[in-house]
Amino acid sequence: MAERSTAAVDVADNSGEESLTAEADQSTADGVAKNREQDTDSDEVQEKTGTEGSGETSPPELHSGHKLARRYRLEECVTRLDGFSSWRAVDEKLRRAVGVHILPADHSRARSVLAAARSSALLGDPRFVQVLDAVEENDLVYVVHEWLPDAVELTTLLASGPLEVYDAYQMVSQVSAAMAAAHREGLAHLRLNPNAVLRTSTGQWRIRGLAVNAALRGISSDTPQRTDTESIGALLYAALTQRWPYENDAYGLSGLPKDIGLIPPDQVRAGVHRGLSELAMRALANDGATASRHESPCTTPEELVKAIGEMPRIRPPEPAFTSPPEYQRTTYQQGTYGRTAPRPGSPQAVPAPPPPLQSRTGKALKWAVSALLIAALGLGSWQLADALLDQGGKSDDTNKTQTNDGDDKGGKARPPKPLAIQGAQEYVAKGSAQAPEDVAKTYDGDPSTYWRTRSFVDGPDMNPAFKPGVGIVYDLGSEQTVKASSMGLRYSGDHTTVTLYATDSTSSSTPISAMRKLGTVTTTGDSATVKVSKPVKTRYVLVWITAMPSAPGDAYSGAGYKQAITDLKFTG
Repeated sequence: MAERSTAAVDVADNSGEESLTAEADQSTADGVAKNREQDTDSDEVQEKTGTEGSGETSPPELHSGHKLARRYRLEECVTRLDGFSSWRAVDEKLRRAVGVHILPADHSRARSVLAAARSSALLGDPRFVQVLDAVEENDLVYVVHEWLPDAVELTTLLASGPLEVYDAYQMVSQVSAAMAAAHREGLAHLRLNPNAVLRTSTGQWRIRGLAVNAALRGISSDTPQRTDTESIGALLYAALTQRWPYENDAYGLSGLPKDIGLIPPDQVRAGVHRGLSELAMRALANDGATASRHESPCTTPEELVKAIGEMPRIRPPEPAFTSPPEYQRTTYQQGTYGRTAPRPGSPQAVPAPPPPLQSRTGKALKWAVSALLIAALGLGSWQLADALLDQGGKSDDTNKTQTNDGDDKGGKARPPKPLAIQGAQEYVAKGSAQAPEDVAKTYDGDPSTYWRTRSFVDGPDMNPAFKPGVGIVYDLGSEQTVKASSMGLRYSGDHTTVTLYATDSTSSSTPISAMRKLGTVTTTGDSATVKVSKPVKTRYVLVWITAMPSAPGDAYSGAGYKQAITDLKFTG
């Protein structure tokens, strides 16, 4: 089954900004234009020229429709710069959009680009735009990566104003944690700027161009951790102030006034969060104390993560609700229909209560109610007497057969007991993960939150050759007797097939064939209940989806075969 892409092109930057960390980057500049692909909200870069290495090798002469490896069909050139070009392409094998960087095999940086792409692909961190392929073929070197149609650059977000405090806090937290993880594996970015940071429709922040962007431009640094940390500080500064923290304008942002130096964000713009302002200065002022407080500087992403953890947590803003208009009673509801309204200030007479039922109709109604009550009492007395006589005639037989041993051996089934879920992790049998950050939303008790799959082109049954299924492994804390599982589904129609498996851990290393099948169900509605034919004891349960209904496009993905799980429960 071909998976519909969620990836963004990783291209050159949107300005001629002065590099934060490497002099080699000072001569590189390019622009950004809106992608014209339908339902795609990613970036394109217009053609520019650069001085670094531009005379060494000419870009490959390629055109729209050209195929690489008989698989990747080039659609549109989005960058042509410094001997390499970047394209929006289509993976015809999986039928999804991808991005491709191409440069001649004899380019001076071809070997370093291949090495950087392969190292980045091995990281496999979903917080980064993933490298899908890195190949040298037919005198060309090309790097294939994800394309994120639902993501928006930080550059675009800042065009309308600074970020809200909570959004800026989430951005710096997620970017710092991702870069700390990359540096633990020996990978650096060195080109971390507003064009390289993307926010998806689910609110997650992702980073593109890890190691590859710098390799394409021949950028290196003797202090890579310090370089990336200062870049994160610049991102936070821009998110808080809508200003670039240097004198030169860059990424559509105005620089700071000349000859005043680096001033804290809360002195640039009123209402800036004090803690985030100090955090930005600690990341930017790496050679000494910050301008606002004598805090130690942050020189590595790991130190920045620690500093963020020591801050008071910034909570999301409360949702704003519009109060309903005040209830207006009409004169008819006030019982004055057809009468003139009293003059303001004049006393109003209290209406007398209606008289009791003294009319001929009222008396007839009272007699009818009395007759019904007498008939009901008589019928009840007759039934009670009949029941007492039957009980007396059968008392001997009852005493001979009735037993009461004080337990459940009398034939009564025990009521189902809810099983608490202690944790969960997405199970990935083949291909990429779906939404690993949202698995906890399936058992948070809130039916409005959910974990969703991506949108697939083929269906409703998933293709085992490309994606045999999608699902989540749940941890019950200890071995429990599992009898059933119920869950809410976001999309109805066609059919959804859900199967339960008992497994030995939450890891995806255990194949489906090694698990014990507990039960399966196919539904066309918006809920599913899987009953276990023979209850078993297990700690880990895999909820595995192998078929999904067809659903229209929404804010998260395009039209296709997809499903989402919410409010999942186990009983035992």
